Amino acid sequence: MLTIIDGRSGSGKTALAARLAAASGARVIHMDDLYAGWSGLATGSRLLERGILVPLAEGRPAVWRRWDWAVGDWGSEDRADPGESLIVEGCGALTLVTRAHADRAVWLDAPEAVRRARALERDGDDSWWALWREQEDAHIAANDPAALADEVIRT
Repeated sequence: MLTIIDGRSGSGKTALAARLAAASGARVIHMDDLYAGWSGLATGSRLLERGILVPLAEGRPAVWRRWDWAVGDWGSEDRADPGESLIVEGCGALTLVTRAHADRAVWLDAPEAVRRARALERDGDDSWWALWREQEDAHIAANDPAALADEVIRT
């Protein structure tokens, strides 16, 4: 079972993923571990598509390196096995390619002021907001993830 949760920063993706994982026993993969830093949203999407979901769909283990935010480079290795129940959460997770692999897809949405306040509370800094928003906009323009979702939830 694969569930994908997408939405802009601060929309509640991580919290929803944690609740669903607690209820189902599924493992959560965070897109934060797949982005190559603050300019890496598209890189994370491609890594999910090609490096994780394609091998799993082919019955092979997926092996990738997680982004180490403290070091600013790829860090420890991670792995998922075919048949493992997964929840993937993060902006860029729901694309035209990943949707074909998902059993369930969710888009979370909230007003920008609410999302930004949540992000600032979470991170203590929002200096990255404009750069990240440009990447979110590009992802939404290219994939229209809300239209790909089974559910759109306003948080």
